[in-house]
Amino acid sequence: MTETFDIAIVGAGITGCAIARQLARFDLSICVVEAANDIALGASKANGGLVHAGYDPAPGTVKAQVNARGCKLYGTWAQELGFLFSRTGSMVLGFNDQDRAHLEQLRCNGLTNGVPELSIIGPDRIHELEPRASAEATCALWCPSTGFVDPFEVAIAALENAVANGITFMRSAPVEAIEIAGGDGPVRFTLATPAGDVRCSYLINAAGNGAADISHMAGAEEFQMVWRQGNIVVLDKEPRALMPLYPVPTPVSKGVIVTGTVHGNTVITATAAVREPGDTQTYAGDVNALLTGACKLVPDLDTRRVVRAFAGGRPVIKGTNDFFIGQSAVVPGLFQAAGIQSPDVASAPAIAERMEQVLREAGVALRERADWDPIRRAPDDFDRAPLTRKGELIESDPAWGQIVCRCETVPEAEIVAAIRRHPGAISVEGVKRRCRSGMGRCQSGFCQSRVVAILARELGCDPSEVLLEDTGSWLVEGPLKGVR
Repeated sequence: MTETFDIAIVGAGITGCAIARQLARFDLSICVVEAANDIALGASKANGGLVHAGYDPAPGTVKAQVNARGCKLYGTWAQELGFLFSRTGSMVLGFNDQDRAHLEQLRCNGLTNGVPELSIIGPDRIHELEPRASAEATCALWCPSTGFVDPFEVAIAALENAVANGITFMRSAPVEAIEIAGGDGPVRFTLATPAGDVRCSYLINAAGNGAADISHMAGAEEFQMVWRQGNIVVLDKEPRALMPLYPVPTPVSKGVIVTGTVHGNTVITATAAVREPGDTQTYAGDVNALLTGACKLVPDLDTRRVVRAFAGGRPVIKGTNDFFIGQSAVVPGLFQAAGIQSPDVASAPAIAERMEQVLREAGVALRERADWDPIRRAPDDFDRAPLTRKGELIESDPAWGQIVCRCETVPEAEIVAAIRRHPGAISVEGVKRRCRSGMGRCQSGFCQSRVVAILARELGCDPSEVLLEDTGSWLVEGPLKGVR
């Protein structure tokens, strides 16, 4: 089967989904082509979720141009797309005069990059803002605009809104070859995938760690991706979410950061080690480095409360520490959004804006649709809902009162809704990312079998066909006791 579109976007990470949502307002046929079977299964999933303010990037870089703008846009994006976003502010803690000089440099960088209200503060103000911050800290860079999100929730929300506005999402469609037509015809690119061929006039490469492969297949710029792996640790929920606390950064990393999350957990993020491409193993040395670094920032942190450790790879272009956003200089009609490493989450809305501008400058006709709807209604979150809303939901459907995940208070009806959304969950982890079933302290120990049964029923398949995550990750082999 072959389908033809005006634009094909390769990659359904947070960058590709943000671009899709940005372009969905225009009278264009657009397809998002994803190698995996769901949204945000690459770097966007293995991410601490910080919306960095923009004082780190060197002035004049592409990162500097999109980071502060992206951070600013998050308030509007969260309101329109219905995802959780907390703008708590952050502090970079300093412990000596050398650190203070580095903080002043960061402040100057930030002001140049357009980050508002940056200031250097002393111990009294530090502990007023975050009482749990180390008493050894002598100074800090206070940045009111920093926040945090669930990065996969942002990607899912953006693509749901794009699909509601007519965009096509193609899952399990790794691009195996790209053919470029000669002449000046309207269709320039043909993407060969196992799910069918995709023909398009314009191609946007937002393939994350696969961006170099897509560029190579299209005969465009040759570059190499470096797998800069990061280990991340998640702690159980706290009575109060911590403000993001940073150490003084290194040339390749922001260092070990301690932050709260929109659901009340504490996250320690992230190490930075160059490893073999695709390595998502966690390493004891890395985890210990995270816990040690975290305790320097928050001495009373109970590191025994770890519920999960995971790892991912930042899509870094070898030889540069910057984003590559623009039309290919080699292949007209191919647009690159490559090397989108940190601050990828923070920059995503502005990267999408920038890609729109790049398309305009290349002569792509962008006519806004009269029926464009920027609003995505967030699904009901039973755990966070007021008591009256809980009662209304249970009255409308008793399955709202059937709790499947006890740790996160997720009922059967919420899981069903996650599966039935467009695009919906088709795996256990897909359910987890949409409604947090399995995200709690037991990490699916009690609820996974129930989720498998619900998926099998909703997808019309046998439990043995239900996947944990991507293709080939079956959970069940042979008959199940008590399953009919």
